[in-house]
Amino acid sequence: MKLTIERSTLLTALNHVQSVVERRNTIPILSNILLNADNGTLGLTATDLDLAINEQIAAEVLTSGSITVPAHLLYDIVRKLPDGSQVELDYQSAEGRISVRAGRSQFALSCLPKDDFPIMETGELPHRFTLSTAELKRLIDKTRFAISTEETRYYLNGVYLHAADNDGIPVLRAVATDGHRLARVETPIPADAENMPGIIIPRKAVNELRKLIDDTDGNISISLSDNKICFSFGGSLLTSKLIDGTFPDYERVIPSGNTKVLELDGKTFAQAVDRVSTVSTEKSRAIKLTLTDDTVTLSATGSESGSATEELAASYSSGDLEIGFNSKYLLDITGQIEGENAHFVLADAQSPTIVRDGTDDGALYVLMPMRV
Repeated sequence: MKLTIERSTLLTALNHVQSVVERRNTIPILSNILLNADNGTLGLTATDLDLAINEQIAAEVLTSGSITVPAHLLYDIVRKLPDGSQVELDYQSAEGRISVRAGRSQFALSCLPKDDFPIMETGELPHRFTLSTAELKRLIDKTRFAISTEETRYYLNGVYLHAADNDGIPVLRAVATDGHRLARVETPIPADAENMPGIIIPRKAVNELRKLIDDTDGNISISLSDNKICFSFGGSLLTSKLIDGTFPDYERVIPSGNTKVLELDGKTFAQAVDRVSTVSTEKSRAIKLTLTDDTVTLSATGSESGSATEELAASYSSGDLEIGFNSKYLLDITGQIEGENAHFVLADAQSPTIVRDGTDDGALYVLMPMRV
């Protein structure tokens, strides 16, 4: 295999695929990426057996061929090469090494046989639809912060994507929860997605997908079955296994009887929460909200560090109320509010609170209170 490629083109592709490769691997071949050069195209593939990514980029291919190379090592080398340089990759099977050349720099890297590289089979993917990049980013950004990291509740370790009904209007809905907070975001359902099964996309796949689509516009083609999902766009293909589990009935934790409405400027409130929580105890991160007529007072106390209070103007007229929250969870949710107004719909100090974005009817958040 022999080819020449522009350094920035190769670096971008390597940046995408190498992040799938785990730093520590008990299976040596999983530390490598598969390079496949043919017909003016270089294909790069990486996998961790649960997730696979393939990227196709243009290259000047002098000799077709395939080989696997150490992912992070090749990425680090290309990253440190001069910007604008031409990179030559030259693999000779007799030597068992790949030569990487750019200008006066030359590296020789050990390779592993391409036949040892595992290829993830997708099987039949009967459900296919497209989603705009902007909508997919929105679904991911407004839910992934609430994905659970508790491995014992593995069915919460991802985003639940499913077709739903909102007052007779079909929607595509993404939900994530860790038991302390819940994010539910929906968008008009794409054509051909009405009959898709409810699926749980793993956290790592969600994060890798979000990185991949950062530089992309247009539509994303999505294909899925009960146990696999594929995202295709440009020259990239991301394939992931799905979490084999049942997502809980999240509708049960969304309160319907809350009547106390607090409206305030979301960004101003988030900044105040951030300031006041500076003194809160690191373990609990507790912050108290005291609601009176058209005023909310934020307060926090640290066992050794001291205390803090801040008063904000707000729209509220539903009777005095004191309620405590984990300040980090509060910041995670208010960080998703894009409009000026954040709406808190409360019941009492022990009941879940609903948070809404004044400019995004399709986004809803639920936050459990805590004792303070």
